[in-house]
Amino acid sequence: MRFHTRKWVKPQDLNPNGTLFGGQLLAWMDEELALYSIIQLENPRVVTKSMSEINFRSSAKQGDVIEIGIDVVKFGITSLTLKCEVRNMMTRESIITIDATTMVNLGPDGKPKPHGKTQIEFVKDRLV
Repeated sequence: MRFHTRKWVKPQDLNPNGTLFGGQLLAWMDEELALYSIIQLENPRVVTKSMSEINFRSSAKQGDVIEIGIDVVKFGITSLTLKCEVRNMMTRESIITIDATTMVNLGPDGKPKPHGKTQIEFVKDRLV
């Protein structure tokens, strides 16, 4: 799994228990999954279709630095299915996992559109 983004847990990210609010964490994950999909599919029109079970394993507190990791599970005809994990960067303790998030590639009409991709591509390889 490649960990792409780091976030610093700040006071505004906390719940009344003093730990990272799950909704904030899910928003960060959804944004990272969308950005990853947009880059892979080379299309800014990508939306989240579904997420499998969300498993909160531990919590983060103010001052923690977390990192978001993504792996491709499968390329569909119009979709990309991704696995995501967030962990504490310093301790490597897993905070949350989602085994499958399906992102759908859309055309200009807002309907699913085949993307023609079958494997992970790195931007550096597209520029050669």
